[in-house]
Amino acid sequence: MEKSNRNKKIFIVVFIAFVALFAYISYDMSSRTTAPWNKPKQLKRALPGATPDADSLKLDSLLKEVEG
Repeated sequence: MEKSNRNKKIFIVVFIAFVALFAYISYDMSSRTTAPWNKPKQLKRALPGATPDADSLKLDSLLKEVEG
């Protein structure tokens, strides 16, 4: 009976350590990765002018002549 209780405690300690390690690795990976919906924003900050503006009307050549 004593050995079963000791094994149970060892299992719980190892399980908690494994979950904590997995949570740390997951957090570390997520903090170093950019979400797919944020990639255009990141590219726009890194290289201004690399991506077209979200407003497609600004790309129209006729509007540029009127604005200019």
